[in-house]
Amino acid sequence: MKVLVSACLLGENCKYSGGNNRNETVLAFLKDHEAVPVCPEVLGGLPAPRTPAEIVDGAVIARDGENVDQAFRRGAELALDIARRAGAELAVLQPRSPSCGVRQVYDGTFSGRRVPGMGVFARLLAENGFRLLEPEDLESP
Repeated sequence: MKVLVSACLLGENCKYSGGNNRNETVLAFLKDHEAVPVCPEVLGGLPAPRTPAEIVDGAVIARDGENVDQAFRRGAELALDIARRAGAELAVLQPRSPSCGVRQVYDGTFSGRRVPGMGVFARLLAENGFRLLEPEDLESP
């Protein structure tokens, strides 16, 4: 099975801090599957590292006040196209991200507080019928 994966979970240094979120559970899961790595934020033209961003009133805004919503949405569309062309059947995404959060995102105050919600890319995938998981969903009970 082809699995769309947040590239940061595979160890790619594309996170806002310039680092990654390498996840051994995800890597173990992918041993039996074909990974299709994407970082919607980088695809949208944002550098790594970059100023952290959160969803504020429906738009993605960087901590310094810059509106980066267009880059996030452009990257989400490009990543969706990659997923479709690759024939991905499932997506494993980075939790809490303004792009990839599946169940929670940060609340837009840059205080670390989480709220129920989806990132821009996760929402686009869900609207297009993709099954979405986060790394914790892959852990054995």
